[in-house]
Amino acid sequence: MKITLGFAPIVLAACVVAAPASAQQKAPAPQQDRPVMTAQDLVTLPRLGGVAPSPDGQRAIYGVTTTDPQNYERSTSYKLKSLVDLSADPIHVSLPEGASSPAFGTDGWLYFLAPADRLQTAGNSGETSAVQQVWRGRLSASGVLSELALVTDAAGDVGGFILSPDASRIALLGDFARECTTFACDAPGATHLPGPGTGRLYDSNVGFVRHWDQWETPGIYGRVFTYDLVNGRTAGNGIAADGPAQSAAGAAVLIGDTPTKPFGGTEEVAFAADGSGLFFAARQADAMEPRSTNVDIYYSDLSGGAPVNLTAQNEATDTLPAPSPDGKWLAYAAMARPGYEADRLVIQLRDLQTGQTRALTGEFDRSFGSLAWTPDSRWIIATAQDTLDTPAFRIDPQSGAVEPLDLMAGNEAHIGSVMPLLGERLLFTRDSVGAPAELFLSERWGQAEPVTDVATSIVGQQASVSTRRFNFPGANGDTVWGQIHKPERVSGGTASLPVILYVHGGPQGSFNDAWSTRWNPRVLASQGYAVVSIDFHGSTGYGQAFTDSINRDWGGKPLEDLQLGLAAALALDPQIDGSRACAMGASYGGYMMNWIQGQWPERFDCLVQHDGVFDQRAMYYETEELWFIEWEHGGDAGPRAYYEDPEIYERWNPANYVQNWQTPMLVITGEQDFRIPYTQGLAAFTALQRRGIEGELLVFPDENHWVLKPKNSLQWHNTVFAWVDRWLKPE
Repeated sequence: MKITLGFAPIVLAACVVAAPASAQQKAPAPQQDRPVMTAQDLVTLPRLGGVAPSPDGQRAIYGVTTTDPQNYERSTSYKLKSLVDLSADPIHVSLPEGASSPAFGTDGWLYFLAPADRLQTAGNSGETSAVQQVWRGRLSASGVLSELALVTDAAGDVGGFILSPDASRIALLGDFARECTTFACDAPGATHLPGPGTGRLYDSNVGFVRHWDQWETPGIYGRVFTYDLVNGRTAGNGIAADGPAQSAAGAAVLIGDTPTKPFGGTEEVAFAADGSGLFFAARQADAMEPRSTNVDIYYSDLSGGAPVNLTAQNEATDTLPAPSPDGKWLAYAAMARPGYEADRLVIQLRDLQTGQTRALTGEFDRSFGSLAWTPDSRWIIATAQDTLDTPAFRIDPQSGAVEPLDLMAGNEAHIGSVMPLLGERLLFTRDSVGAPAELFLSERWGQAEPVTDVATSIVGQQASVSTRRFNFPGANGDTVWGQIHKPERVSGGTASLPVILYVHGGPQGSFNDAWSTRWNPRVLASQGYAVVSIDFHGSTGYGQAFTDSINRDWGGKPLEDLQLGLAAALALDPQIDGSRACAMGASYGGYMMNWIQGQWPERFDCLVQHDGVFDQRAMYYETEELWFIEWEHGGDAGPRAYYEDPEIYERWNPANYVQNWQTPMLVITGEQDFRIPYTQGLAAFTALQRRGIEGELLVFPDENHWVLKPKNSLQWHNTVFAWVDRWLKPE
């Protein structure tokens, strides 16, 4: 439904997700009788884990992670679900304790990771220790696992694995020395611990000293070894995909992490269709790595020689290698501009016989974050953000035509983990502001049916939250989108709701229609607030020019959009009380809280600043991924170091406007955050203290840029709720 209130059309979106038939038997209680969602509910809500369909598409195994409501310890169990009879209840699968990453092989076996005792011979100790290995077993239709056997006998932990399409080979992932010619050999590798003390010693040529939330270990890298499988066991010493550590005649040697760190996964590694080779993504680890986004796709023919760089001509990111099942094509996603991590990802298509490559989606102004082939190699199915949703698209590899798939009634919300099955069927996850991820199945490109009910019924018994989408003329008159989230039990009534302005991070990101276990508008609105989020200039899902527009303008157009967007929301919904208002955000959103303190200090009753940039000069010299901050302050004019152009950094530096600060602020930071180091939070808190402004400082010694541990998450929410209640609900 669309309505017009004197400006742009307003789209109303309901936060409703259908549950499987077995979960629809009990009607939910009336809104006024349902309990509101609490932080405890959010932290302990069951979560859908990884999903693996069988090769014939008849069934799927998936994980469900639960959190004990008393001690907050988490555990994962596995379920087997029919994809033919969706009304059938899921079956519990009794995998060994500590098992993870189950995957069906085309040989009929179920493979998974689990600990195994291994004799440690170093020092002739004769001791055993638990080492994570690959196992396999026969999984019956009733969920019984039989013929359990070890597949690997690795010297160290196997971090992940990938099976070749015919299950004749397996690729093992792990972290160990580049000098190792066998998987997880006992070579010392790390060069930064010379002893005799505990000090880390780094040479200026190593590149990263610390990354995301870990101190680097020069000499140790994420590596991939492939093995033949003979009677269900790995044979031989394995083949290193990255080739030998030394080469003759001064030839270049690949030294880098596969998958890439900190966020790369098995989507960056893929066997060729016939299993004869391996495609993988990696970035050269050297002194330039902190300034480089030059991830390349390599091909190893599994002979043991050096891999071939297939994308050497592109100095920007190339990722997501996906060979077609018929062996003719390699699809992958590529950016065009070096040094820019938020450039548009365009799907490329490489003819594996001729090597010719063309941009398949170059004319489509959206950035693709995932891609997969249909089993018949006829289509590529990919996902991309698009105006508050993340829908799936069907792409013709011949013409490059991009067609959105209408898979869900109402808004698509956030579709992910798309797995094409035989017979024009799609298995995928879908989540929204209204409910966390569940598994869905589409037949012949039609409207999808729910497969799982991990949390939908639980959420359905809680008071719901309504979500309204709206747009307005933002900075430069451009159309800017936002959302309003309110408790449905009071929506449309006479009750007045204080407002909280949500500011997303990135800054090239979006508070779109998706579930979050950290910044969740539903749980915040449930406390009795109207939550307003604005996809300001720089946000993703609106075309690359809109995303680029924040470069060199961190505090300009985005702040204007937030001001105009909040005013538009107040004009649209008279139930929102703009005289009682707080704002909150993390990362770039945290930066914006510090920026608001100096530029818009009189507007809000309180602020919540999580891991935000306080001082641009210090941030430049303290952060780890220099490509990010150099591009943000250089853009297409060229990446800029602070000392090369201090004026552009200081122009948007919150530290220069502390004299204007006046708003009470809660500051939150994690000591393991190396992206925006915790010293930035300490500096902001010092500014509050020195200015005599009321504030609080919450420091997590064991968290990174995010808050992930259950007890810490509960403390985070309780602290934030108490802070905003203090200023917006003084009674």
